[in-house]
Amino acid sequence: MKNNIHISRDIDDIFPLFQERNVIMVADEYFRSHDSSLDAIDCPRLWICADEGKKTLDTVAELIDSMLEYGADRDTLVLAAGGGITTDIAGFTASIYKRGVALGSVPTTLLAQVDASIGGKNGVNVNRFKNMVGVIRQPEFVFINPDFNRTLPVREYRCGIAEMLKMFCISDREAFFGLLQHKDDVGEELIRRAIDVKMDIVEQDEMEHGMRRILNLGHTFGHAIEKCSRDYLHGEAVSVGMVLAGQVSVSLGAMPYEELSLLRESLRSAGLPTGTDIGFEELREAILQDKKSMGSLIDFALPLKIGDVRLRRLSMEQLEDGYNLL
Repeated sequence: MKNNIHISRDIDDIFPLFQERNVIMVADEYFRSHDSSLDAIDCPRLWICADEGKKTLDTVAELIDSMLEYGADRDTLVLAAGGGITTDIAGFTASIYKRGVALGSVPTTLLAQVDASIGGKNGVNVNRFKNMVGVIRQPEFVFINPDFNRTLPVREYRCGIAEMLKMFCISDREAFFGLLQHKDDVGEELIRRAIDVKMDIVEQDEMEHGMRRILNLGHTFGHAIEKCSRDYLHGEAVSVGMVLAGQVSVSLGAMPYEELSLLRESLRSAGLPTGTDIGFEELREAILQDKKSMGSLIDFALPLKIGDVRLRRLSMEQLEDGYNLL
């Protein structure tokens, strides 16, 4: 799977990946107005609004109608160009159209480059619950051009930093602090290092039967925060979720308080939020509806320290104790 991920600043390097293919591009409106680097690709373009509120089955149905109008067949390659919402929608659509057609992704945000577009997860939201309908199906290729990140709004860029810090918090302490030193200009080496952390785990547990769930660090609380409030972008909610996961760990005696303080201050130094005013009772229902829940128990990615995260099955009461720790 790693071999399908290509990092290059030369946009011409993408063309050999789909020469002599029937291609339909699904791209987001932001990319349309801010970048013309893929204009040379001669194919139909289907433009979507990259918003969590539009990441729905209705949008998928609209894309399928358009693909039918363009005569897309089983040999068609869907080329997703945009951020994580776009690659999720396009990937899910490709996986179900005529029982599945090929997908290629050109992630244009840092978050999508290091997380959303790789690993094969694609899905859409239902009633604002994150990714309630989806599949795990690997793309034929992912083409990453780090230069896209130079046009990102500051908040979007920091969301990518949040996901990279999450990845390094799982298993690469050195890279975690190295990223903080280069957070304003992330280069190819750190992007590749973050991808390697994720893909090393995915290649051992592609269908998420066990250890892949460790990649959900910060997401149990993060997805619930997104469900309950429109004030947070995904990476921002994950940042808060990582701190709350650290609080849970401290409350269980698994993480030293000093390590939690270091995690919180590190995220703050990257310009990321580390707390929320949303009460636990408001988050409870969203957490129980999360894909990681097993009845009243939650498969939880529990940080022991920066660079060491373990899976634990916890009760809602244990999460609440951690949430109320501070």
